[in-house]
Amino acid sequence: MEKFADEALIEVSSGSGGNGCVAFRREKYVPKGGPSGGDGGRGGSVIFQVRRNLRTLAHLRYKHSFKAENGRDGEGRERNGRDGEDVVIPLPPGTVLKDPNTGELIRDFGRSEGSFVFLKGGNGGWGNVHFKSSVNQAPRRALPGKPGGYRFLKAELQIMADVGLVGFPNAGKSSLLDAYTNARPKIAPYPFTTKIPNLGVLTLGGGRPWSGKGPGGEPDGLDIIIADIPGLIEGASRGIGLGHRFLKHISRAAALVFLVDLSEDGFLSVFDILRGELEAFSPELTAKRRLLCGSKLDLEGAEDALEQLKQKYPGEKVLGISVFSGAGLKELAAELGALVDESSGKTK
Repeated sequence: MEKFADEALIEVSSGSGGNGCVAFRREKYVPKGGPSGGDGGRGGSVIFQVRRNLRTLAHLRYKHSFKAENGRDGEGRERNGRDGEDVVIPLPPGTVLKDPNTGELIRDFGRSEGSFVFLKGGNGGWGNVHFKSSVNQAPRRALPGKPGGYRFLKAELQIMADVGLVGFPNAGKSSLLDAYTNARPKIAPYPFTTKIPNLGVLTLGGGRPWSGKGPGGEPDGLDIIIADIPGLIEGASRGIGLGHRFLKHISRAAALVFLVDLSEDGFLSVFDILRGELEAFSPELTAKRRLLCGSKLDLEGAEDALEQLKQKYPGEKVLGISVFSGAGLKELAAELGALVDESSGKTK
């Protein structure tokens, strides 16, 4: 199975500051030299860095304890101690940090890129050179370094996608992702082929097969991130099948596409079952913009099944597609572009 992880428990510690030094000048012909103790160095900080090329938290499973370096102590001749090295922890976009005991949200990285200083290192202590005064020419006082910080954290990955694909196992979600994008999910004619979320980018415009046109007739150049999650079955919200563990990965999506296999018995009840499972997990999911899409339109009887689906749900936008023949794929791509456009292009 692929090395995918969407949760990890980690310990992070920033470095303590170095101690200040008590020292005096010892030079020839200067029998009573003044104070010359240097300051301690600052402790290293804990820095989280969001990297677009990361798609998993698996690297935090192998190393789950991160400690920055302590600052070095000050020395004589007013030599300050070296600052401690920072520890940099890479994270994929969409990672949230929580308190593992209370569930309190500490930081949501969303789509932000770059670095974030989470725990600053302790300040270094002053050497005795700072305590010289007119009444105390030889101070024997220096300050210790400040201690670093410590946190126990739970890192959770919530994949950043514009469109989430929802459906029963073997409904054709992975085949659709494969047809639209450069993602290459595992595809096989049996249920639960997909065991981890997969991401792909559908690009509209630029002369691509699914190209839409902007208002002026020029390619619109819109990139749509699509997430394919493992198939749901009835009772998934209670942990049946692969359960609802992966539903959090579509919680940030601007829109959802419900895929219904038109060749399956009971296809008319699939949409209601899927909506019920999403409602049980989070009512916010059922409030998202959505499309209802009948798949495997190339099979015998699928055209009639699509008409029945449209008649049962007159208030829904219903499309039919076949990845095998290509039927309906361009129309679906245009609808996805419109949905994402209506949601300001990207999720929060």
